[in-house]
Amino acid sequence: MRLNVNLLPSGAHPMAWRSAGADPRACLSLAHHIEVARLAEQGRFDAVFLADQLSINAGIAETPGWGWLDPVTVVPAMAAATRHVGFIMTASTTFSSPYALARTIASLDHVSGGRIGLNLVTTMAEAAAANHGLPMPPAGERYVRAAEFAAVLDALWHSWQPDAFPTDPAAGLFADPTRIHPIGHAGPHFTVRGPLQLPRSPQTRPLLVQAGGSEAGRALAARSADAVFSVAQDRDAAVAFRADIRSRALAAGRDPDAVAVLPGLITVIADTDAAATVRLQTLDELEPPSRRLARFAARFGLDPARLSLDRPVPDDLLDQAAASGGSSGFRDASLGLLRDRRLTVAEAIRHGTAHHMVVGGAGTIADHMQDWFEAGAADGFNVMCDVYPKGLQHFVDGVMPLLRSRGLTRHDYETSTLRQHYGVS
Repeated sequence: MRLNVNLLPSGAHPMAWRSAGADPRACLSLAHHIEVARLAEQGRFDAVFLADQLSINAGIAETPGWGWLDPVTVVPAMAAATRHVGFIMTASTTFSSPYALARTIASLDHVSGGRIGLNLVTTMAEAAAANHGLPMPPAGERYVRAAEFAAVLDALWHSWQPDAFPTDPAAGLFADPTRIHPIGHAGPHFTVRGPLQLPRSPQTRPLLVQAGGSEAGRALAARSADAVFSVAQDRDAAVAFRADIRSRALAAGRDPDAVAVLPGLITVIADTDAAATVRLQTLDELEPPSRRLARFAARFGLDPARLSLDRPVPDDLLDQAAASGGSSGFRDASLGLLRDRRLTVAEAIRHGTAHHMVVGGAGTIADHMQDWFEAGAADGFNVMCDVYPKGLQHFVDGVMPLLRSRGLTRHDYETSTLRQHYGVS
């Protein structure tokens, strides 16, 4: 399995910041980020995944959400405190410069010894566009721009030949300009002369991750990504999604095994299944029911007055929920839950609404992960623990030894770069 820890500051549960022993200001704490990185390395995870956003969290009154400290500020410190675990940073192709981002990521890859990954997102928040003083391009245009952005990054990272940086004091040759080439890119969105001002990093280019579940997102992932951060509630749907990505990668002339599909997995772990259920209930109770209902309704553009936590979403509201904006991957996964008439709104929320949630002892979590992995639903997971660092410590101490004993993950690090961890050249 390929396993990342998705660092959502206080935790995946919206009330994690209020839980006993939690640091309410973990989102601004460098020590907190370093502790999570060290735990991830202790557990032999492949990487720490850092989500990001470019505007204030709409629900900031009740929950921190994510996207606080710029990943560029915390990843160097996290890398300095560890030796093996990688770091996947999120950046927007809609509101970034490809040259500036190529330089930043290559710089971090050099100083970390080749442990950097880049999650490219197109960004859909109108508030992010307003923060940059730009109109929000249509989704189709954003993905065309993203594909060109990825191509420019790749060209810049390869603009130095492998032997272009001899640093030979005896010969007086620091770098060989004949082996450093401009990329001369001129496209519909970017004109970039190049070359990059840095030689190739230890892994030449970082691990590239893509997280879109739409048609355009899948096409981009199949062409460019080494890993896909997916959204799935149902195992059969996850199997179909992975098969689709692999088929598209093959059609694009790539080895399907070179693209890892990683569903998000929210975990609530305790010593027993019953204790884990109590743990989740304790977290849920930190949020007033009216506020929980309002947060759920806002996600789908629904009137909270029409909803009840102890009943399913009314049939006549399902079409309205289906037409709500936001990520198509999140929306489609969530709708699968809402259309299940056996589930009340409270149960749909408890299932995670979008990312799948598993509640139980370490054995229950490990069994679930093994089942999805062996069924072809996942090549691994982006693990989101309910509370950090406590939930991650439970995962490292309980789940990881079981996965190792079953031959599903590494016993120790045997490679040095993140691309090598993932088994991609």
